[in-house]
Amino acid sequence: MRTSLSAALSAVLLVLLAVLVPVSALSAWVDLELDDTDRYLATVSPLASDEDVRETVATLVTAEAMRNIDVGPLQDTVEEFLHEAALSFTGTETFRRAWDSANRAAHQEVTAALRGEDGQAVTIDLEPVIKEVRQELTEKGVPFADLIPVQGTSITVLSADRADELRSSFGWLRHCSVWPAVGTAVLLVLVLGLALVRGGLRAGLLAAAVAGCGLVLGAALLRIAVAVGRDRVLDEVPGTDRGAAAAVYDALTASLRTTVWVVLLAGAVLAVAALVGRLVAGRRG
Repeated sequence: MRTSLSAALSAVLLVLLAVLVPVSALSAWVDLELDDTDRYLATVSPLASDEDVRETVATLVTAEAMRNIDVGPLQDTVEEFLHEAALSFTGTETFRRAWDSANRAAHQEVTAALRGEDGQAVTIDLEPVIKEVRQELTEKGVPFADLIPVQGTSITVLSADRADELRSSFGWLRHCSVWPAVGTAVLLVLVLGLALVRGGLRAGLLAAAVAGCGLVLGAALLRIAVAVGRDRVLDEVPGTDRGAAAAVYDALTASLRTTVWVVLLAGAVLAVAALVGRLVAGRRG
């Protein structure tokens, strides 16, 4: 009877931790990183140097400019020239400042879309960037630079349909804040403490081993959630924007992937140490 009860409690602990780990990580991520403008900007600001982002911006700028240019057989040559000029500009400090300005406005769209205040797609409006591109290239005498349109160009990072799908989940996670993480820590302390007090060292080690396995399983589920989320988000992003959108998604979820490895390592160490300790204790007994 006691063995069956112990097995049942171990299974419950395993399932609880497997569920609490991803929920804790995601709710803390939404509350502490995604909702905070300064942390959001600190995360996406380095993407100004990302090759995919630079290429996407240069391609969009060139495509919009070429809508207003018709030079007959020289069309491809002019397009390539403008693209190289725009790509060169994305390596400047001016571009980095414009990128930060565009993303500050984009963060407002992110929070609005996920709070249910807006049913539109989440985009990075490139108007601040293109203003600088046009001015810089015009001052350098680049042909046709004055024909680059300033408005109407953006990078889609989350489609309207995906925003609608995620809204309820993000709202629930936002309300949870850091409390699931606190609850997980309290659960671990209580379970391990009670096992030691009521069952002795061997029971405590068994509980630690189960807890470690639960952490490992939870970390694995979190990693799957991040990967599936990436595929679903990028699935509806236009092909021309996909490289930049992927870079933004990966930057925003970098802390979650770090959490996966930290929890995975902690769980594995706890489980192995507990099992070794239990084996040693059994031999001594």
